[in-house]
Amino acid sequence: MPAIPSNHGRLPAGQPVGALLRSWRLRRGLSQLDLACEADISTRHVSFLETGRSQPSRGMLIHLAERLDVPLRDRNALLVAAGFAPLYSEHGLDSPAMRAARKAVELVLTGHEPFPALAVDRHWTLVAANRAVAPLLDGVAAELLAPPVNVLRLSLHPGGLAGRIGNWAQWRAHVLSRLTRQIDGSADPVLAALRDELQGYPTPAGDDDGGGGDEDGHHPDVVVPLRLRSAAGMLSLFGTTTVFGTAVDITLSELAIEAFFPADAETADRLRRALA
Repeated sequence: MPAIPSNHGRLPAGQPVGALLRSWRLRRGLSQLDLACEADISTRHVSFLETGRSQPSRGMLIHLAERLDVPLRDRNALLVAAGFAPLYSEHGLDSPAMRAARKAVELVLTGHEPFPALAVDRHWTLVAANRAVAPLLDGVAAELLAPPVNVLRLSLHPGGLAGRIGNWAQWRAHVLSRLTRQIDGSADPVLAALRDELQGYPTPAGDDDGGGGDEDGHHPDVVVPLRLRSAAGMLSLFGTTTVFGTAVDITLSELAIEAFFPADAETADRLRRALA
């Protein structure tokens, strides 16, 4: 039987459902009129729901949560605040109910070889990785590889990959910008604390990135590359993110697959030879 997920501190506990709805509306940058148009209801009804003069039905609450793109975990929090039972289950990836999802993740990761790919949860904790990732982690401090492994910490920590990233300043700015967008959309305090930690890391000795301009034909306004020194030579990679867009389980909805592709022929060849 799945455990009932908690709010995990994303929004202050004990708030009435109207206040939570208002918080999500403001977080999405919508006026009451905007949300009313999106949800096909009156502005007056939105106002009454937010002030507590009206109580939403279960169906209306789900409808508004969909229009506000509220994460499944927080949709459960909205339902509980309104006096309803949680709707979305939360299974561990190792549970029998997640066997098909786990197999899908394994197929995606393995199918991406010889290029690196990994799966992470909403806090950037490593869930799984393919065989191409391990060779890139040679020399990383053992404590950073002890579970749970946070891949952003691994990337920017002085004992992690930081000293081997050829465009560290550019990559750091990209990571922090992406993390900030995630925090703005979720109000997750764990991510906010992680960002504070990452911002405090020192610049690696010998870094001469100079802020991360255009390098070797790469255009940072199109894609930010990761230039990583490895035993196989300098690797130039760009990343893509895959999520389960139709997931109705909290764990699966928060899972992301980060896949890296070679940005040039030399990197592709080096990765193929390294895995072989």
